[in-house]
Amino acid sequence: MTDDDLALAHRLADAAAGAIRPFFRAPFTMEHKADASPVTQADRAAEAAMRTILEAERPGDGIIGEEYGNAREDAARVWVLDPIDGTRSFVAGRAIFGTLIALLEGGRPVLGVLNQPIQEERWVGAAGRVTTLNGRAVRARSCGTVAEAHLATTGPGYFKAEELAAFERLSAGCRDTLWGGDCYNYGLLATGHLDLVVEAGLKLYDFAALVPIVEGSGGVMRDWAGKPLDIASDGRVIAAGDARLIDPVIRALEG
Repeated sequence: MTDDDLALAHRLADAAAGAIRPFFRAPFTMEHKADASPVTQADRAAEAAMRTILEAERPGDGIIGEEYGNAREDAARVWVLDPIDGTRSFVAGRAIFGTLIALLEGGRPVLGVLNQPIQEERWVGAAGRVTTLNGRAVRARSCGTVAEAHLATTGPGYFKAEELAAFERLSAGCRDTLWGGDCYNYGLLATGHLDLVVEAGLKLYDFAALVPIVEGSGGVMRDWAGKPLDIASDGRVIAAGDARLIDPVIRALEG
């Protein structure tokens, strides 16, 4: 990962934002995919804008995108794109969705951008660097016990039955639990407003960009078995602002 990669990631985020803003709280067409999740003109326009730049400037890099599939996904370097993470929030006019951009090297996330184009908030994380929000360094907060933790997740419908039961065991021991937020929760964790985000059923493009952001703020991201996240992870994730939370969270999930 280089400074040129970082500059390119910013241009991708700018291009996606320019494609999304005209559709926010405005008329647009919407369809439902095979998994019943919604997709809009804005999703497709934003991903197309990013892919055009990548194909022109990094033709040897791979691309994994939510809306337009994969290209050269076995390359050593792969860009992972989610043009609108939180499409339901976008459709409802709630400015808590985000564009996610990740760069994988050797299957591991080394660069991540979370851009909220309406509120103009941009979190950037990169391996070996401190996470920033709009260019200012940010830090996750200290939280030593689950009992003190503020926990968040997108919604109960994203868990299978046994996963929801595990999440509820964890939630019962936390200070409080917030529902909704998609990728925006991870930005809030990186800036010290939440302590835990626990989810299941995520795809690579849902979490890859978030790993460098959380870890660059001093936090940790793992799967439910405690393993680092990479291209082969199963989509069950734990994000903790304080590394001391990981083991007790796993124990609670295991029951």
